[in-house]
Amino acid sequence: MDSYYQPRALEKHADSILALASVFWSISYYSSPFAFFYLYRKGYLSLSKVVPFSHYAGTLLVLLAGVACLRGIGRWTNPQYRQFITILEATHRNQSAENKRQLANYNFDFRSWPVDFHWEEPSSRKGSRGGPSRRGVALLRPEPLHRGTADTFLNRVKKLPCQITSYLVAHTLGRRMLYPGSVYLLQKALMPVLLQGQARLVEECNGRRAKLLACDGNEIDTMFVDRRGTAEPQGQKLVICCEGNAGFYEVGCVSTPLEAGYSVLGWNHPGFAGSTGVPFPQNEANAMDVVVQFAIHRLGFQPQDIVIYAWSIGGFTATWAAMSYPDISAVILDASFDDLVPLALKVMPDSWRALVTRTVRQHLNLNNAEQLCRFQGPVLLVRRTKDEIITTTVPEDIMSNRGNDLLLKLLQFRYPRVMTEEGLRAVRQWLEASSQLEEASIYSRWEVDEDWCVSVLRSYQAEHGPDFPWSVGEDMSVDGRRQLALFLARKHLHNFEATHCTPLPAQHFQMPWCL
Repeated sequence: MDSYYQPRALEKHADSILALASVFWSISYYSSPFAFFYLYRKGYLSLSKVVPFSHYAGTLLVLLAGVACLRGIGRWTNPQYRQFITILEATHRNQSAENKRQLANYNFDFRSWPVDFHWEEPSSRKGSRGGPSRRGVALLRPEPLHRGTADTFLNRVKKLPCQITSYLVAHTLGRRMLYPGSVYLLQKALMPVLLQGQARLVEECNGRRAKLLACDGNEIDTMFVDRRGTAEPQGQKLVICCEGNAGFYEVGCVSTPLEAGYSVLGWNHPGFAGSTGVPFPQNEANAMDVVVQFAIHRLGFQPQDIVIYAWSIGGFTATWAAMSYPDISAVILDASFDDLVPLALKVMPDSWRALVTRTVRQHLNLNNAEQLCRFQGPVLLVRRTKDEIITTTVPEDIMSNRGNDLLLKLLQFRYPRVMTEEGLRAVRQWLEASSQLEEASIYSRWEVDEDWCVSVLRSYQAEHGPDFPWSVGEDMSVDGRRQLALFLARKHLHNFEATHCTPLPAQHFQMPWCL
């Protein structure tokens, strides 16, 4: 950017007043249930008390409208702002490369940014019955809690209070606890950091910002850094990054593949920063779908050149993409988990167990392991040995890390004859190791012959094909199954001695193993 926009005094002061009013409104919104309860108990909700209060509120709204008008006058008298408006209007009329280049020099409310890519834009989707509809892309639905129960009218009536309670919990407290990055006050506090991160991506990495329109109408804020023109061969691969529950592409996990030399496409969850909507699983999957379509049909990457990289809760959208786009190159999941229910039960009272389970399954069902098992390609899991977020007891108890369960479910699906009782026991012993020395000790104790393991797997693949699940290990000795189980576990999971939020260094960002 050649120069930063400098607001004049009138606009600057008016903008500060409106920003402060916005913060107070947000605080009032979140505290309104408690405020109404307090006012009701004190008897302040009577007509004689409400009428004067409405007069004060009306006067305040008129004053704020006047402040907004003053801000408008301040902007209109600023030549820099008039130049920006001219470029914005020209871009809306004609989205040429030159207009977009000029518009990228400005940082402004993303709602005014023109849409760069529409979910229906790929010609293969127009009129297609197999693609997403306006109701959203396909998700795996949870099984009924009580199987075999007749779904009579009386049973529906009995379930109604529980369903209403679950809906209210999910759409108020639950969603904000699960995705704190969608809370306006947190975004407001982080805004200076986000703007700096965005400027760094644009100025230092030649990042290109784009707005994508998902099938549910949500607008998704993305940032693309193209490394295909560099001498580094990994620049030919695109890494699509899926952030955590308080992560933004401006300051998130995109830095790891960028430092490693890959082309990178970052995006923000619905309701985060420039993206609109709310981050429920359906909206998340809809957003991920349009991001992948954008990468293929607008950026020009083949699915075989796309790697999905996710941190923490981003594992849900990453595994959904892997399930829905089976031709993608690989999936890397860092500090992710198998299922949300155990982690939700960990932070809620035990007496709420049934309500929490029902709410998660019906409205916030992040079933990462189930989706990952539908993917046939290479997978790498990164486990944080001091993770304090996805452990169900304490960070020191490495066996309570839900990344272990994600690994075991994946291996049990892909290699069921290897992951028998003996294989499971050996892998669990290996997972208990909290250091590289302990890990190597367990590995050597079982005398794992890696060359033999590779030859067995390649022979099976050549004879039966690559599709999982495999029946390799069916006629194998107990010792052979143990060796294979440990070999496969070590190839699919790498340890990183760090806490949950420590950025993954570029040297730990490796492509998954494949035969």
